[in-house]
Amino acid sequence: MENLLNDRAPELETNLGTELGTKVMKLRARLRPGQRAMADWQGGQLGVSAVPGAGKSTGMAIAAALTIARLSQLQPRQLRQPQLIVVTFTRAAAANIKNKIRTYLKEDLGLPSLGFAVHTLHGLALNIAQTHPRLSGLNLEGSTLIDPTKGHRLIKTVVEQWISQNPHLFIGLLSGAGGDFDGEETERLRRSAVLRTEILPTLVSTVVHEAKSSGLSVEALRELSYVVDDDYQTLAIAAGLYEQYEYYSRQRNFLDYDDMILGALRVLENPSAKNLWQQQVYAVFEDEAQDSSPLQAKLLEIIATPPDGNAAPNLIRVGDPNQAINSTFTPADPVYFRRFCLERSREESLATMDQAGRSSQIIIDAANFVLEWVNQTQSKSALSPFQLQRILPVAPGDPQPEANPEPMDLGLEIHTPVDIYETVELLSKRTIALFQGNPDRTMAILVRENRQGSFLAQQLQTQAKAAGLVIYEVHENDRHSHIPREMLSLLQFLDRPHSPDYLKAALEILVKRQLVPAQDLNALATFPEQFLYPSPLDPPQSVAVATARRYCTQLLRARGELPLYHLPTFLAFTLRYDQAELATNDKLTERLGQNRGNQDLGGAIDHLQEIINTERLSWVEIENPEAQYIRPGQLTIITMHKAKGLDWDYVFLPFLNEDVIPGSLYVPTGAKFLGEYTLAEVARAQIRAKLHTSATFYSEPVEPFSDHNSERLSNQETDIPLAAQAWQEAEYLKTAEEFRLLYVAMTRAKRILWLSAEEKAPFSWSVFNFQSNSQGHLPNNLQGNTNLSPKKPCPVIPALQQQFPQCVVSGF
Repeated sequence: MENLLNDRAPELETNLGTELGTKVMKLRARLRPGQRAMADWQGGQLGVSAVPGAGKSTGMAIAAALTIARLSQLQPRQLRQPQLIVVTFTRAAAANIKNKIRTYLKEDLGLPSLGFAVHTLHGLALNIAQTHPRLSGLNLEGSTLIDPTKGHRLIKTVVEQWISQNPHLFIGLLSGAGGDFDGEETERLRRSAVLRTEILPTLVSTVVHEAKSSGLSVEALRELSYVVDDDYQTLAIAAGLYEQYEYYSRQRNFLDYDDMILGALRVLENPSAKNLWQQQVYAVFEDEAQDSSPLQAKLLEIIATPPDGNAAPNLIRVGDPNQAINSTFTPADPVYFRRFCLERSREESLATMDQAGRSSQIIIDAANFVLEWVNQTQSKSALSPFQLQRILPVAPGDPQPEANPEPMDLGLEIHTPVDIYETVELLSKRTIALFQGNPDRTMAILVRENRQGSFLAQQLQTQAKAAGLVIYEVHENDRHSHIPREMLSLLQFLDRPHSPDYLKAALEILVKRQLVPAQDLNALATFPEQFLYPSPLDPPQSVAVATARRYCTQLLRARGELPLYHLPTFLAFTLRYDQAELATNDKLTERLGQNRGNQDLGGAIDHLQEIINTERLSWVEIENPEAQYIRPGQLTIITMHKAKGLDWDYVFLPFLNEDVIPGSLYVPTGAKFLGEYTLAEVARAQIRAKLHTSATFYSEPVEPFSDHNSERLSNQETDIPLAAQAWQEAEYLKTAEEFRLLYVAMTRAKRILWLSAEEKAPFSWSVFNFQSNSQGHLPNNLQGNTNLSPKKPCPVIPALQQQFPQCVVSGF
């Protein structure tokens, strides 16, 4: 099929007819210049780099509708009716853009909702693999889809099998940095437990994601390990673990999400299958392209290419390189979309959507300032944290309602409270006042981690409820999805209490639920009997250890005194589940009771494991789950990551301390015997260094994607860094991504952006037990009892204070 849109464009415009042509022009007139580049696209590759709030999803939906309208005139002449494929990152985003395209086709153009399909990337790959199961190499009939996190039972099997087959490498890890370990038995067991339950499982999960998503085979990874000589042979260990993972995945018929992409690519290696899919697809529009991996991009390019292969792919990729916030925990990497945009710029097929109507001018100015300040002061690598792309306000007469609204009060507020409890008071008074003055507007508190959100929800609840303001904590409402795994871990402990792995998993749940103080759990789990039933000759246990032991022995006593079908309810009350969690647990208990094979604890554990692996106990989902986050009359508490793609009139960003953003990579105390780095991050950095050898970017401030930038692609071989250097590069990538995350959070705000950096905050939010301090702000003479430590502000805060002195707010 020739480049259909390009060759027939004049005829298509004529064939639209007066009525449809008028509707097309009216719909196109609603678009901004950057959006119109998509609407006017007529074939080939197009890159679109968009700033936050530029309306890229809306622009793509309208462009899709207009493309379908033009091509609808050709459909009667085609034996096959090729479709426009729209691809995005999440199911919620797919549902949203699908509804938009339907609306524009039906209400604005008077056309049926035909000629297109919307998928997530993995959904599209699965569709291709299912159509050609033999070619895909996947056994989809009886397979189980898994997400190989470090706690998955498959990962545990992989680690144990690798240890049994590579004792020399495992002994090298036990010896630790310097190799001067004397072999003392207690310390050896502790190190072994840390390696088996934390270090190696994390390494497996990280390497599997990085290698498979990049098409790196076990053999290729092993070859790479030969050219890197570090103390522990990290990549050799990674290759061995990867090999075991692949073997046991096939043996147990497990599939992960990367298998779907690889299976689809195997299908498309077959000329006949590839031709079939290319005949069915006349173009691909991809949203959120900054989150795609190289293999995902390759998949889209193949199916978007005309069957004869003589023309460029009919492909539009839309994204924002400055909103790449997933690369430190997924294989997504901002370098790839930047490279695509640079290539499009050289071919003069790059559009920039830099006008955004979401935010007030003062908020736009603050976001632009942060972008430029971070690039000037924090760039320590070839890849700058941000692509230089400023947000501009929309032009006068823009069709967006209330585009670039007037700010409320100052618009930008920068606070430096004495401590987190003063922050609570400031937030309580400000949110209630805004709610009472403008109850129809939306507001949200964006936090870096869920424990911060739980703390705020608890502290703000009483006064907000009295004022009629609803507190909606997203994490709390999503938490029921963790209940099956919590129940499984506790039941496994009750079944085998002397297993170090199961004891540690149970203790982790008790710590997470703030029933037990945070402490070195490896030390407790190394000798289960000594911990659970200490003898008079054993050293006295600390208060924290004794508390943990009391909970564990209570659970074991209940196992002996209660019938099996009462255990889940007892465990739920022990964990202090709320009403919604208790209802979810009751549903789970009912499911377990339906299986007559669950007459003993082992049978119940097997059935629960099956539920988690195969069904994930999927609860009722609403069609647009994000709508509940942006309701008026509600204060939403949500993480910065989950807030991406949403916006509110008033946005509050508390707890902006240096150890939170940008923070630093963390080496657990129990794992420091290996050195001041983690094997997983070292392996990730080394693998990416290999993959980046064909794309090197520099950070001098120049125009984005300019011709000058074309000289920045280098094909010279890049050395694979050793462990210390790889750790430094991983640290920099994390810092850069944290600043991008802050930028994303700031650009969620329309009328007020409220920032705070507290002088005192918890030493670590992960171990802060706020349940014991639930009375709100404490008098000064009691501050010593709150476990707060002096903190430095996020480096951006002093810079903003200097740049916007009129926005610095003191006290109440």
